[in-house]
Amino acid sequence: MDRFPARSRAVVACLVTAVLLTACSGPQSALDPAGPSARRLSTLWWGLFAVAAVVFAVVLFMIVWALVLRRGPSVQPRRGGERTVVIAGILVPAVVLVATYAATLSTLSAERTPPQESELTIEAVGHDWWWEVRYPDFVTANEIHIPVGRPVTVRLTTADVIHSFWVPSITSKTDMIPGRVNELSLLADRAGTFRGQCAEYCGTQHAGMSFLVVAEPEQDFARWLADQSRPADSSAPDALAALGEEVFEASSCAACHTVRGTTADGDLGPDLTHFGGRRELGAGVAPNNPGWLAGWIANSQTVKPGNLMPPQPLAPEDLRVLVRYLESLE
Repeated sequence: MDRFPARSRAVVACLVTAVLLTACSGPQSALDPAGPSARRLSTLWWGLFAVAAVVFAVVLFMIVWALVLRRGPSVQPRRGGERTVVIAGILVPAVVLVATYAATLSTLSAERTPPQESELTIEAVGHDWWWEVRYPDFVTANEIHIPVGRPVTVRLTTADVIHSFWVPSITSKTDMIPGRVNELSLLADRAGTFRGQCAEYCGTQHAGMSFLVVAEPEQDFARWLADQSRPADSSAPDALAALGEEVFEASSCAACHTVRGTTADGDLGPDLTHFGGRRELGAGVAPNNPGWLAGWIANSQTVKPGNLMPPQPLAPEDLRVLVRYLESLE
């Protein structure tokens, strides 16, 4: 007696398929598109997948037919075999390959053409291993904000080695090559936070070089732009933050980082003017909260080995007030 009847096997197959398909969604999935570029690529992928699935099924059926259904001494050779080979082995594959090639070229051509005129141009610079993002009036890091429904042109450069800019849910990947400027268009048709990633191996922390694209309604985006354009608030929210500002300016932090409105004007590391409003630390390796931030400042090598920030030998009280100050920079 069959311990697994056909109905049970069908239910198990459906459950396994459902589990597998859950990987097709999420903030970093090319199969969960949130913009016209990603939607074109997703459509092409599903089309190629369907063609491959049909070809696989046909070939599998023919193998089973040849090995099982046609066994036996009574089977006699049939005429017309040459014609079948020509049609099934040459003409049909040629038509399929030409059709898929044409669809791919059409998609690539559409990717080169921006959907509409862009009103905002920003610059993304790849570093080992973080992202500098330059808006017309300010500089930020590891987080890009764009308005929903409006394209933003991104000029891509690199400060060191080859990187590759990729936001799977919004657009295709584009390389960042030393000495060259490439451009792409970011256009999201729904609000959300989408993860981007460096898609070109660039060294030890290549896997730890991600960023966020925040697509938000027009009013929220305009408010964010206005907030980011302002320098850091000169009045610390409390005494601990005021002490932390003194520690920041007196330590090596000010030599590597900029906080607009203070004496800190370093350009080796990310701009920290509005650091407290960012969601993540170290280009996505940890959440931006006081605990992780204290560990990052004390010795970032334990969080992201190989990054260029050296350990900071601060007294515990200095570290505490410094964390309070940085978290207050919103």
